[in-house]
Amino acid sequence: MPGRFITFEGIEGVGKSTQLKLAAERLRRSGLDAIVTREPGGTPLAEAIRRLVLERREETVDSVSELLLMFASRSVHLANLIEPSLARGTWVLCDRFTDATEAYQGHGRGIPLEHIHTLERIAQHGRRPDLTLLLDAPVDVAMARTLVRGGPGDRIESERAEFFQRVRHGYLAIHEREPERVRRIDASRPLAEVEAAVAQVLDRFIQAAS
Repeated sequence: MPGRFITFEGIEGVGKSTQLKLAAERLRRSGLDAIVTREPGGTPLAEAIRRLVLERREETVDSVSELLLMFASRSVHLANLIEPSLARGTWVLCDRFTDATEAYQGHGRGIPLEHIHTLERIAQHGRRPDLTLLLDAPVDVAMARTLVRGGPGDRIESERAEFFQRVRHGYLAIHEREPERVRRIDASRPLAEVEAAVAQVLDRFIQAAS
């Protein structure tokens, strides 16, 4: 049986990485083979492209170049990791995917969504997540958490609050458009409550997939 493709989405500071790792452990305890990956990145070549996108440098990365690099990384990621893993029955849990591109480059940067959807058709050959968990929290709450985490952010993480407001609005618009695939989790709650909410969604999905 092919594996399932589950993505975790949300702005910085909502706890995606933590919940993704906990979810992978839950899947493995259920007897499923599961791997964790991320976007942009996931393979050596895709990680090299990630550095081009996110590292601070003197030369500007314009919004169109950023978009194209995101899809170049995604195409490599799909061909060399995601698709082969799913074909051999492995469940793939990914920190962000194309919903992030729509939210960040579309709503955040202002790139027309039709351009993003065209590149999606070219790069993904119909591959979309089977389930997406949108970890959602108000921007002020999420940004406060990133300050506690400390350290200099990457080029996108360093954007202003107004940018992340637009990104969050984009994510909520995707959820409204596809509520069956995209399950919103209130990430402003304590960690244990968020973990329990994610586990409930996952358990139902695993049962339906069995």
